[in-house]
Amino acid sequence: MKYILVTGGVISGIGKGIIASSIGTILKSCGLRVTAIKIDPYINIDAGTFSPYEHGEVFVLNDGGEVDLDLGNYERFLDINLYKDNNITTGKIYQHVINKERHGDYLGKTVQVVPHITDAVQEWVMNQAKVPVDDDRQEPQICLGGTIGDIEGMPFVEAFRQFQFKAKRENFCNIHVSLVPQPNATGEQKTKPTQNSVRALRGLGLSPDLIVCRSAKPIEMAVKEKISMFCHVEPEQVIFIHDVSSTYRVPILLEEQGIIKYFKQRLNLPIDDQPSDLLMKWKKMACRYERLLKVCSIALVGKYTKLSDCYASVFKALEHSALAINYKLDLMYIDSTELERSTEAENSVKYHQAWHKLCKADGILVPGGFGIRGTEGKLQAISWARSKKKPFLGVCLGMQLAVVEFARNCLNWKDANSTEFDPDTKKPVVIDMPEHNPGDMGGTMRLGKRRTVFKTENSVLRKLYGDDTFVEERHRHRYEVNPELTHCFEEKGLKFVGHDTEGNRMEIIELENHPYFVGVQFHPEFSSRPMKPSPPYLGLLLAATGTLNAYLQRGCKLSP
Repeated sequence: MKYILVTGGVISGIGKGIIASSIGTILKSCGLRVTAIKIDPYINIDAGTFSPYEHGEVFVLNDGGEVDLDLGNYERFLDINLYKDNNITTGKIYQHVINKERHGDYLGKTVQVVPHITDAVQEWVMNQAKVPVDDDRQEPQICLGGTIGDIEGMPFVEAFRQFQFKAKRENFCNIHVSLVPQPNATGEQKTKPTQNSVRALRGLGLSPDLIVCRSAKPIEMAVKEKISMFCHVEPEQVIFIHDVSSTYRVPILLEEQGIIKYFKQRLNLPIDDQPSDLLMKWKKMACRYERLLKVCSIALVGKYTKLSDCYASVFKALEHSALAINYKLDLMYIDSTELERSTEAENSVKYHQAWHKLCKADGILVPGGFGIRGTEGKLQAISWARSKKKPFLGVCLGMQLAVVEFARNCLNWKDANSTEFDPDTKKPVVIDMPEHNPGDMGGTMRLGKRRTVFKTENSVLRKLYGDDTFVEERHRHRYEVNPELTHCFEEKGLKFVGHDTEGNRMEIIELENHPYFVGVQFHPEFSSRPMKPSPPYLGLLLAATGTLNAYLQRGCKLSP
């Protein structure tokens, strides 16, 4: 097993996840099996209870793990399926060690950070690195891992300082991602932050084999030589990644700077110097992305719109679908509270700007979420999409609110609501699930990959999924559509075309006599891949561009 540790310096959010994923993609294109582990130093057991504004979206895995969004990047780039134990947190490690101590495994010894916590980290990494993540179920050959040097992350840094000797030099490589800022006042690219960052890392006992320098603009050769000289590495060990038009370009930038040749020598890998067809496909995809001329605009109506990372997987799923049909995506984020009547009274300019965005969009998407804030605005957007026959996709809460909107405006149940927002509603069209335990918040939802069975052949989504009788997608919800009231909706044209395997839980809705009005209880964005777009999102983009019927008539084949 070869281990590649990716550390970050200067600032957080520098792009460790994308760079680690891109390196994994390059190694996979050389025929190697790659897995990935993300190390987060927070004390939370997992990311499930975070506000999206803290760390971006919560990514859900097949086994129900609620993890950091970087694991989403790993899955999309490498086309693998990871597990909850591929995300290590301080909370998980300490809980594991404390449980062992309570069990008596340490035989009366004083349990300390060194060696017990650091040993637990190393043991976890070695065990998880062997778990197959590809469809062929073979053991991986390379394990990528990422962490940072905050004060709370010191036990992990110390664990890897020890681990480099345990794994041996030819099996362990450290990549340090740093920032090369360019102040507007001088316009000069500054290397001092990178020098200090590498010095600090060396002081902790880790010496970088590759230094990946992030910058806004391409870095000059003189800067590369300066970093090489002051950071004690060869010039070819300094890699530049400037801001690019799309993340698809990053693996290509890395490959152009000789990273395959370096890894082959440094880790003694049994590979050719040239990448295979997989990287050629990435190159074609990156070039196609940059040449797109036709634009499709989608309005994303949500409540976490100030930070794009809150909807990272949704954005990627839309981007994958737009690229598949040769359109450039114009994603307009609309804060759902700005569509509400209360905003019109407080700030009429914001209100009218939000509605202007919504009205000019080619399609409307209402993603998942929790809590009552902004729900009235989402209901307004859904009502607009339904009545004006605008293509619409509702995901999780978006589907539940589509049911609430239909009940209020088509069934004339004016007090229809979800028990999440009004526990005493007379018409509970959305209810909490019987197995949900309101005591604990963490890990108590219906999570992970579950089967949805189509109950009719006359379904747009079934055709988009390749006419399969069932689909398996990832879930993350506490509430569900009330199965006792579904017959009222079906009589008026809102069809529940997909159920769970028992037939009690409503999974997919479709509205008759509408170009594309679809709601799904699951989160299809978590399974979307750059070369395999998610069918519900693809359907939205096809309907928004007016090409859905032609696509269905071709037997769900994309035009060349």
